[in-house]
Amino acid sequence: MPGGDQEPGRYYVGVDVGTGSVRAALVDQRGILLAFADQPITRWEPQFNHHEQSSEDIWAACCVVTKKVVQGINSNQIRGLGFDATCSLVVLDKQFRPLPVNHEGDSHRNIIMWLDHRAVSQVHRVNETQHSVLQYVGGVMSVEMQAPKLLWLKENLRETCWDKAGHFFDLPDFLSWKATGVTARSLCSLVCKWTYSAEKGWDNSFWKMIGLEDLVADNYSKIGNQVLPPGAPLGNGLTPEAAKDLGLPAGIAVAASLIDAHAGGLGVIGTDVRGHGLACEGQPVTSRLAVICGTSSCHMGIDHVVQGHAAFPELQAKATARCQSIYAYLNSHLDLIKKAQPVGFLTVDLHVWPDFHGNRSPLADLTLKGMVSGLKLSQDLDDLAVLYLATVQAIAFGTRLIIEAMEAAGHSISTLFLCGGLSKNPLFVQMHADITGMPVVLSQEVESVLVGAAILGACASGDFTSVQEAMARMSKVGEVVFPRLEDKRYYDKKYQVFLKLVEHQKEYAAIMNAD
Repeated sequence: MPGGDQEPGRYYVGVDVGTGSVRAALVDQRGILLAFADQPITRWEPQFNHHEQSSEDIWAACCVVTKKVVQGINSNQIRGLGFDATCSLVVLDKQFRPLPVNHEGDSHRNIIMWLDHRAVSQVHRVNETQHSVLQYVGGVMSVEMQAPKLLWLKENLRETCWDKAGHFFDLPDFLSWKATGVTARSLCSLVCKWTYSAEKGWDNSFWKMIGLEDLVADNYSKIGNQVLPPGAPLGNGLTPEAAKDLGLPAGIAVAASLIDAHAGGLGVIGTDVRGHGLACEGQPVTSRLAVICGTSSCHMGIDHVVQGHAAFPELQAKATARCQSIYAYLNSHLDLIKKAQPVGFLTVDLHVWPDFHGNRSPLADLTLKGMVSGLKLSQDLDDLAVLYLATVQAIAFGTRLIIEAMEAAGHSISTLFLCGGLSKNPLFVQMHADITGMPVVLSQEVESVLVGAAILGACASGDFTSVQEAMARMSKVGEVVFPRLEDKRYYDKKYQVFLKLVEHQKEYAAIMNAD
């Protein structure tokens, strides 16, 4: 039970909309998950690089999982609700009905997903403007941000979508609107994906320069003119209609939302680390870096490498026979073949650049491809295990590259805080510690993204005086993994090769594109 005069039995609901499923949790004031549920959601890929979802399908899944986690709970004890979601683009008409984001005219599919790369030519044109707002997103805009997608809609679906559109929401903001009827946007989504400035607001000249001057009309009503910090309460709370859908009491506090990765950060980064011998103790929270190991950072690259290997059927069969996940089996197989050396040294001749779907951070280069150097003729289970290891290392090297870019920009990072599915993988965690040279803090509660969403609801309810207080009370250190410094020289050398891979890839592209 937290300190102060807070009453026992106060609960918060966190809802997390990921790429493939919606998850919900009932969380108490100590940040402990009391109930969990998940529900798959549908994705469409009508053509290459086009990825779509349905806001109606996603809301229905939110209702299913939320009803499950509050079964048997006294509704008077539920104090707040928080949402997080992927930064996908939801398109509605002036009456808040779905509009099609596809050539087929299927209005059920009204979401352009975060990983959609249809707006390649549009993002090139946006970046060529070199407008000052691009400084807010690292100097170069990613194809996965919202401005190029909006421009694509205007240029490709003018009559069926653009001219009829009344509201463009980031998915987290759509969910909070659906729950409350309030169209306010979260500062998180607008700053990260829409070029909004917390200090200056929208920049009229940017939207006019890229050909989207129509969004400036009516004080930006289509993309948001009321902006709230994450965790701020929205309107009068949960509407009676949404309360019925979700199985929650009407009027409970609903918070301004977060992008899913940021909710993971909220769930881990404010943890009280006293007594663990960490350099970040007593230092500003800016000395901590949250690493959220979800679909975008990790799973796609690792799954692609593992499932495409000739030995994958053998791996599946053996993992199933042992009742293990394929990754737990690969970890144990690596321990068998490592002999006397540390397991990481198995990749001395095998190097991977993992950007099979382009690079979002820190290079923002959608043209980059995956690379593997050091393949052999054999394709047995040993080879698959070592290739998996090299891919895990490559993702950790990518984290190191991001840290170096942040430090070059004036940040000072000393400690990593990992959460998400791959934080359960001890090899993945140890490689991050060894390759960055920093200790890795794991949360006591693995589902940190859901804790982060629940923290939003707790803040909106008024049960905590600030987001910082809620973070400190509702997240706890589970384990600290320290780097093996004796392996530092080996990983420094592999990192040099990692940087050479992308340097060489750019050289190859220059050769092929030359006149």
